[in-house]
Amino acid sequence: MSKNTKPEVDAAQEQVYQPGVVPLEHPIQRGDQVIDKVALRKPDSGSLRGIKLMDLLQMDVTSVSTLLPRITTPILTPHDVAKIDPADLVAISTELLTFFLSKATRESLPA
Repeated sequence: MSKNTKPEVDAAQEQVYQPGVVPLEHPIQRGDQVIDKVALRKPDSGSLRGIKLMDLLQMDVTSVSTLLPRITTPILTPHDVAKIDPADLVAISTELLTFFLSKATRESLPA
């Protein structure tokens, strides 16, 4: 037995939470590209045009689907958004909701 043995760690266990980045359980296939995570940027007022904030807070699929192409990296097309697995859509929507919380509320949440 070597002194420098390190227990093997599953890749999923190594994943560290990154604010605004959502790993997809079911990657999106776009041609030769596989999208396995999506980064969200905080929407500004222009990104929210035509979307009711209450609908976003209720994770309304139509509202979330309208907003995602405006704030994602890589940029998701409406077709990509329509192919997102429901579990991944909930994860993305949940992360999106954190942008609407006050700083004090975010800091009081458990890590």
